[in-house]
Amino acid sequence: MRMVELFKIKKAEIKGIIILLTSLSISSCNTIQKSNFKKEYIHPANGYSQVVSITSGNTKTLYISGQIGEGKDLEAQMHSVFSKLKIELETCGATYKDIVKINTYIVNYKEEYYETFRRIRREVLGTEEMPASTLIGVTSLAKSEYLIEMDAIAVIPLDKTNKK
Repeated sequence: MRMVELFKIKKAEIKGIIILLTSLSISSCNTIQKSNFKKEYIHPANGYSQVVSITSGNTKTLYISGQIGEGKDLEAQMHSVFSKLKIELETCGATYKDIVKINTYIVNYKEEYYETFRRIRREVLGTEEMPASTLIGVTSLAKSEYLIEMDAIAVIPLDKTNKK
């Protein structure tokens, strides 16, 4: 009988701990929601924005929508994608060096594309302080002529953006 009573006490204590943790979690969510940050939608069109900029504290984080390539082949489209990324970055006071994450989607990906991808990425981004990167082969993108799409996240200190 004492085991059962002990179990009931433990069960009640656990329930109390869960309630306490839940209330702490909710209050920390409220703190985050009340924190001072600014959200800006840059180049909105057709139901999305090219960039969403979040400024919090001394940092601005840029979420850059997928940029599609233009051109006759994958290599031309890769150069086009990087050019479009550069335009969006510069609009927000950033450069390629501020990118911390890139996702790349290549239609009908073949292993032979990998060296082209790496070569062009090296030409554009250099070889040091590289962003985290994911390369994904996909069956298609929004339109049949698109062979590549790339989205990115960049982080910049506010003092850098204020100098522009």
